[in-house]
Amino acid sequence: MAPVSEQLPPQGEGGPAGAPPAGLRQENGGGGERGPAGGDGGAVAVPRPEVPGPGEGPGEPPEGGWGWVVMLAAMWCNGAVFGIQNSCGVLFVSMLQLFGGSEDRQMAFKTAWVSSLSMGMVFFCSPIVSIFTDLFGCRKVAVIGAAVGFVGLLSSSFVSTIEPLYFTYGVLFACGCSFAYQPSLVILGHYFKKRLGLVNGIVTAGSSLFTVSLPFLLRVLIDSVGLFNTLRVLCILMFILFLAGFTYKPLIPNAKDKEGAKKGKFRFPPEKKIFNFSVFKVMSYRIWAFGIPAALFGYFVPYVHLMKHVEDRFGDSVREEVLLLCLGITSGIGRLIFGRVADYIPGAKKVYLQVASFFFIGLMSMMIPLCHVFGGLIAVCLFMGLFDGCFICIMAPIAFELVGAQDVSQAIGFLLGLMSIPMTVGPPIAGLLRDRLGTYDVAFYLAGVPPLIGGAILCIIPWVHERQKLKERAKTVDGETTEKMLENESTLVSDAAEKPVKEMESGF
Repeated sequence: MAPVSEQLPPQGEGGPAGAPPAGLRQENGGGGERGPAGGDGGAVAVPRPEVPGPGEGPGEPPEGGWGWVVMLAAMWCNGAVFGIQNSCGVLFVSMLQLFGGSEDRQMAFKTAWVSSLSMGMVFFCSPIVSIFTDLFGCRKVAVIGAAVGFVGLLSSSFVSTIEPLYFTYGVLFACGCSFAYQPSLVILGHYFKKRLGLVNGIVTAGSSLFTVSLPFLLRVLIDSVGLFNTLRVLCILMFILFLAGFTYKPLIPNAKDKEGAKKGKFRFPPEKKIFNFSVFKVMSYRIWAFGIPAALFGYFVPYVHLMKHVEDRFGDSVREEVLLLCLGITSGIGRLIFGRVADYIPGAKKVYLQVASFFFIGLMSMMIPLCHVFGGLIAVCLFMGLFDGCFICIMAPIAFELVGAQDVSQAIGFLLGLMSIPMTVGPPIAGLLRDRLGTYDVAFYLAGVPPLIGGAILCIIPWVHERQKLKERAKTVDGETTEKMLENESTLVSDAAEKPVKEMESGF
């Protein structure tokens, strides 16, 4: 699956967690109409606050130099983290063969929890990682996260049953990936401003590159050296990621450094600055933040179970990794195409693109059991990847339109956290249905229903958002009218008080 959280706009380290992220600024002084969201692949490409270059004092970002090294490190991070996560279907089949037994009738259910927990934890940790990155800086968080991910992946290669993988792979490795990944987005805003859109495009290309190539490599490794040695080979990717984290040279002091410089010791910022729950006061955002997770209960099911479904239906006569190749390629194309299309759709009406993408994703999921030839599955995956890219690329622009630049970073963080629940629960339920019924047909049919329901919920957001803006304008007009009336009354009272005094003075 293409990384949803890769569209999180870079957030400056120096301010509180609710401050405008790097690469964003509040339009029109925080009031009135918000500026248009745009950028490559859905990133919000508006100017960031000025930051000092290395040794230059206040000024523009360096726009290159060491920043190119940082860009390559962030690209590796995107590829390593989501390349492994997106290849879960290949690992799932291998785990079933290694740990499964004829006496265990719930093995698909148990094994699906490994991959779904891993992907879910990456998103679940997102709000927490945003706070830690703001407090301690990109380099420390990324390095520690990569180290934790390395330990989790390495320990996963020494288990003898499926249950320990829930912790080593599903929790420890995934949390490390989350803490390593998010700082790679933040640091880019320190080094680039004018080229930020280009750099974001290059970095996110790392995810597509690894997603396309890694499944074939994993298949060769698993057939040659087995699952456990394959996991140890993947540890090399995490070790390189650990080294890459040291390149994140900070150009903006983090909260800990600023507090220490001012008061000699570090104190955490007030809770209200860390957790900005005010975004939930916006009705349109509330609908969006709960409509998206509602659509995702079946979203991750094909990524986990499609490989096993192909094996059950076609045996060894086809190479199921081709389907992941199709998903990865068209997802990247979809991000480019629909990201550009979103630039021409005004305001909250961008949500209609997500509605369309969920409709087609749900429809494609339901068509998977109907494909009795492998070419049909290829066509389904091509369309599914295209609209997957559409759904992902406009996350940030929609968040910007609904809550504004001031709150967009935490708004996306909260959304990703809520998304973790359905993405974790959906694949195990599909596995349970397969264990009970013997096929994935019903699982894929049901997986197509939540995207349709979630898309229907999202349809009302533009209408709600427009009503909300009209109410705000009416309050502004009423406030100005009341203020003028109070000024007039004050003037009348003042004139009435001065008139007797003047009459008395004239009498004397």
